Amino acid sequence: MTAKGARILIIDDEPPIRRLLKVALAAHGYEPAEASSGQEGLQQAAVFHPDLIILDLGLPDLDGLEVIKRLREWSQAPIIILSVREQENDKIKALDSGADDYVTKPFSMGELLARMRVALRHAAKTEDEPVLTIGGLTIDLAHHLVKVEGREVKLTPTEYEILKNLAIHAGRVLTHRQLLRTIWGPEYQEETHYLRVYIGQLRRKIEPDPTRPRYIITEPGIGYRLVPVT
Repeated sequence: MTAKGARILIIDDEPPIRRLLKVALAAHGYEPAEASSGQEGLQQAAVFHPDLIILDLGLPDLDGLEVIKRLREWSQAPIIILSVREQENDKIKALDSGADDYVTKPFSMGELLARMRVALRHAAKTEDEPVLTIGGLTIDLAHHLVKVEGREVKLTPTEYEILKNLAIHAGRVLTHRQLLRTIWGPEYQEETHYLRVYIGQLRRKIEPDPTRPRYIITEPGIGYRLVPVT
C-alpha cells in the first residue's frame, strides 16, 4: 500500500489534532476520516475500512487499549498510537496488545508520516523475503547468514534470533516483552537484563560504533527498533 489513496482513520478527541492531521494527510495523498471517541472510531473502522489507524489512547468513552482489543478481533490494519510522554506503561501495553507503533505528543508530522510509511509497507508485504537488506545489513533467512557491508558476521543463535525479529519488523518498535516472549518464551517476559546483554553483544558485532548505535536504537523504557541507515 502506497501513500496515494491509502485510507487513514484518525481516532482522537481533540479537534485541533484531527484538523491538523486531516489537512496534512490529504496534502500527502492519503484519504483521511475522523472519529472523536472510541465507539465512533470502532463504527468508522467497520464502515471506512481504513488501511491504517491513528489512535489516541486518552479517549472520553473507551480506554484506548480496549479499542485496540476490539479492533484486533477483526482487523489487521496497522495502528499507530498517539500518546503523551507520561503514558509510558500504556504505550507498552498498547504495543503488546497489537498496536504497531507509537508517536508521542506533541509530535513531529514528519516523524508520524515516516512511521506511517513503514507500517503501510509492512502491511503490504504478501510473502516472506528470504533475504532482508537494511542499510548495510544483509540477513539471509534461508541460510542464517548475516553480513555487514559485505562482510560475514558470526552470531550466536540467540543473537541471530533477536536481529532477525528486529529486521523482519524493521522500523517498528518491539517491546521488551515481545522480544523476550518470542526468543525465550512466556516465562521470561520480565527478564529485561537478558536483552540488555544480548543487544550489547549484537551492537559490538554489527554497529560501526557500538557506543553510538545507528542500527539498533533503544526506545527508553519500551524496547528496541531496527532502523535502516541512510
